Amino acid sequence: MIKAIRVHELGGPEVLRWEDVDIGEPQKGEIRVRHAAIGLNFIDVYFRQGTYPSPQMPFVPGMEAAGIVDAIGPGVTDIKVGDRVAYGRDMGAYVEQRLLPADRLIAIPNSIDDQTAAAMMLKGMTARYLLRSCYHVKPGDTILFHAAAGGVGLIACQWAKHLGATVIGTVSSEAKAKLAADHGCDHPIIYTREDFVERVRDITQGEGVPVVYDSVGKDTFMRSLDCLRLFGCMVSFGQSSGVVSPFDIGVLSKKGSLFLTRPTLMTYAAKREDLVTMAQDLFDVVGAGAVKIEVNQTYPLSAAAEAHRALEARETTGSTVLIP
Repeated sequence: MIKAIRVHELGGPEVLRWEDVDIGEPQKGEIRVRHAAIGLNFIDVYFRQGTYPSPQMPFVPGMEAAGIVDAIGPGVTDIKVGDRVAYGRDMGAYVEQRLLPADRLIAIPNSIDDQTAAAMMLKGMTARYLLRSCYHVKPGDTILFHAAAGGVGLIACQWAKHLGATVIGTVSSEAKAKLAADHGCDHPIIYTREDFVERVRDITQGEGVPVVYDSVGKDTFMRSLDCLRLFGCMVSFGQSSGVVSPFDIGVLSKKGSLFLTRPTLMTYAAKREDLVTMAQDLFDVVGAGAVKIEVNQTYPLSAAAEAHRALEARETTGSTVLIP
């Protein structure tokens, strides 16, 4: 038997239970990985609360982790026992060991340690599809990224800067403004004291930005549309402040023939070849030093509830990692 965090009922952090589970042996096409580090993400909160429906009850939350392969099933040829691997889009990570289809795993370069790998897969590949697929950020672009001091935000600010963009980011405090600025954000806006729409218009001399990346949701969505220039793209990829209310899509035409997308990593990394390409792009920018992964908090896996409380209270910066 091994230990895992499981959810038997939806609710607050208190529903996260530390329990014994039995995972068995890998079957055809599967591997068993012994986790060394597990990433914490807001999507874990969404599943715990029921904002996103879980496939079953009880379930093990968590989408990303890194570890060592300790068993392989029949038919697995490109991964061997002892390999260091990571993944970033398969729920069930809050566990000491787990079974996974081999084609969902990515080999970790020797230059990247386990905690960094666990902190970068979901957030880093999210930043990659946001900046290179939802809207292709180009040199000279000015972009707006909400929650710029968060896990995805710090990666995206650095990556966008590396691509030649000017980055505007919203944060909640002076400390987070400095953190964002230190990671490529040219114009941190402290939204608790400044009107971010007015500041974006000032920075862009009234034109607005071609793209807004918004993981905050309810509190920022409608005003984010006001930051866009004509034909701008609104990328809504999270809802940390709550679900966006239904709205008349005619608003998009009235505000300048805007585009709106609600993407997920699960879609963008559904094909093995896309997953590999995205991971390689991430490894390349991290390996080159263009993007630094900040693991600013660690908790024992058994203390996942405490980690969730800190994340929801916006007390964290960068990435948080759970240690089995």
